[in-house]
Amino acid sequence: MLKNKIYKYLASEIFKNFITILFTFTAIAWTVRAVNFLDLIIDDGYSAIVYFKYSLLNISNIISRFVPLSFLLSLIISITKFERQKELLILWVAGLNKIKIANIFFLIGFCIALLQILLGLIINPFALNKSRTLLRETSSKQISSILKSNDFSDNFQGITFYIDEKNSNNELINIFIKDNNGSLKTIISETNKDQDTTIYAKKGYVLKNKLILFNGTFQTLTKGNKIKNINFEKTELSLANFSTRTIMQPKIQETSSFVLFKCVLFKNTNKLSQDCIFRDNRKIVIEALSRRLGMPLYIPLISIIASYLLVLKKEKKYNYLRKYIIFFLAFVLLVSAEILLKFTGFSSINFALYFLSPIILLVSLYFLLTRIMMSEKIAK
Repeated sequence: MLKNKIYKYLASEIFKNFITILFTFTAIAWTVRAVNFLDLIIDDGYSAIVYFKYSLLNISNIISRFVPLSFLLSLIISITKFERQKELLILWVAGLNKIKIANIFFLIGFCIALLQILLGLIINPFALNKSRTLLRETSSKQISSILKSNDFSDNFQGITFYIDEKNSNNELINIFIKDNNGSLKTIISETNKDQDTTIYAKKGYVLKNKLILFNGTFQTLTKGNKIKNINFEKTELSLANFSTRTIMQPKIQETSSFVLFKCVLFKNTNKLSQDCIFRDNRKIVIEALSRRLGMPLYIPLISIIASYLLVLKKEKKYNYLRKYIIFFLAFVLLVSAEILLKFTGFSSINFALYFLSPIILLVSLYFLLTRIMMSEKIAK
């Protein structure tokens, strides 16, 4: 009974350190990324609410990036703390089995690996795709925040704005608009087949999802290369057809794992869903799936490497270096796993080696660890 309480105490301390470190890393990275996302307001004219929702939907992806490193640090810090406070020494004197403690570390690593797989396979693609959908379906843009005095703005695809000045009432003075992609062609019937439109207005302002212009001219270039001028005293331009340069096409990390599996398994059959826009680039699909399924396999391996800190060394003067050596080896392993991800899509052998390597290393290092710990017990 007492031993179970001790095991629960060790596990809870590791989990506390893991959550604290993971939260700290995530908060710092999310703050930096949220600052980069300010372009959505400044350059693309989205509202603050859309910006905030978009930033929140990216948190799960940030969390998954720091899970392996946070787990490694939590193990090293926890074991060092137990050792410094003589808690481990008390446990050894009390006859606690080191192998069981190493198994607890492995069990924690296994649970965190399952969490990482859940994040990578389901939660991250769903949240990131939701964030992209949020931008795609949000039609109302803060165009007034995009347009600046004495500055050409090409934040909208195929459309260039130039504003001479903006007064204190947020009115636009001397407005020049160049439309190259036909976003303005539905305003008046005479321009339905026009290729190029230029608009000049002396004054205007933005009201909800419309741009109200006064005293200006439409100048259009038809397919027959004829220039057609239409003067107006007041007109309204709908902003619904305006699209920003924000990427609307889902990226690989925003694509469902189910779709990616179909891209790989049904590449040469008619069963392939048309949703797979990456079907012609099998390499990046395999790399993405390897990140979601293969990378978590290295987390339990980290727990076994960290368990070597439980092994006693005869040369006590070098004991303080162990935690740095163990951390360095585990950190190099994580970096190597991240680098090798890039090669998983090159061939089936690379793909298989990436998944088999952590399993083979885990079994080998665990077997060696148990042998060393058993020899320590016999020596006593």
